[in-house]
Amino acid sequence: MVLHKIISKAILFGSIGLFSTSFTIVSDNKTLPDLKSSFTIDKPLLLFVGTYTKNSKSKGIYLYEMNRKTGALSYVSTCETVNPSYLAIHPNKQWLYAVSEVEGDKQKSTGVISAFKIDTIKKQLTFINSVSAQGNGPCYVSIDCTGNFAMLANYGSGNVAAFPINKDGSLKEASSTHQHLGKGQNPRQEGPHAHMIIPGLSNYVYSTDLGTDKIIQYTLDKQGKLTLVKEFMANSGAGPRHLTFHSNQKWVYVINELNGTIEASNLNKSTGDFTRFQTISTLSEGQSVFAGSADIHIAPSGKYLYASNRAEVNNIAMYSINQNTGELKIIGHQTVFGKAPRNFVIDPTGTFLLVANQDSDNVITFRIDSATGKLIETGLRSEIPKPVCLKFF
Repeated sequence: MVLHKIISKAILFGSIGLFSTSFTIVSDNKTLPDLKSSFTIDKPLLLFVGTYTKNSKSKGIYLYEMNRKTGALSYVSTCETVNPSYLAIHPNKQWLYAVSEVEGDKQKSTGVISAFKIDTIKKQLTFINSVSAQGNGPCYVSIDCTGNFAMLANYGSGNVAAFPINKDGSLKEASSTHQHLGKGQNPRQEGPHAHMIIPGLSNYVYSTDLGTDKIIQYTLDKQGKLTLVKEFMANSGAGPRHLTFHSNQKWVYVINELNGTIEASNLNKSTGDFTRFQTISTLSEGQSVFAGSADIHIAPSGKYLYASNRAEVNNIAMYSINQNTGELKIIGHQTVFGKAPRNFVIDPTGTFLLVANQDSDNVITFRIDSATGKLIETGLRSEIPKPVCLKFF
């Protein structure tokens, strides 16, 4: 049984800002909204922080308020739950979904996915229900384009699953699962390791698999059935972890954990096909260390891309995006003042970038220079135990 409990104490964990927003694809004939003008600068943003609770001081999902002017964070409340390592907020802003890795039977561990009600008045989460993740080591959850299904990737068992969402936000048991197959050349690629599942154009869904060097394309129908369409291969031994789409629908970027690279591809709007046109390192020129690359995001302007490196590096790689070709050009690396930046997020206005350093128990805030794309130190940092996922409301 997973314990869920609301704690509301006047505790300040630090003063830092975090940002996280879901990606929306817009059509070519539409312009992106002026996000900066759509926010009230005096009203704080709500930020949910997912953590690892095992062997740490963390209690679960933390809620903070972020000052939009300074990026400073103020603690609000905690919802106790086990290892909420990844979060997804429903488009209707009423529900939040979290994956949890919990102990099962003696032979293996199994995971769960949980639903929570977001109370914007009391500023807290209320547990709704949990169902089996249909695998072990769940590491990613997202909501499909219709808002009718939660989708989950199980790293340990190398499979993905879809879960119908009821009218009250609760989850039904999985409507569909799909087992990935294969292995790669790296010792960590002894079998499939699904690391992400995310909606794309139309009803296409994509999953990255670190263990098989594949990006797998699915369709998801109205009944919640995942159907395999085709598989795209990353470079051998690359270990694809996460991907992100450019807002113009033309390009997609995949970050590879095992060889520290980003693969840029053209995206076919009709078929959803990827055609790779560039592979670029996340490391500085001449470096040959293990990068442990983790997360990847594009600024709302569409001009800059950022990627996190862990292991011996612990920095954010910064790139400019050629607006005609989609090609990346490195513009520098920024230390994250911590260890293992597993996840980071850019605020909806593109003003701040916040980094969750898993192994140093802190979150660091940077300001984005809109003219150069480089990150500027703000001195803001919050002490939060084992932060691994940042999501803005």
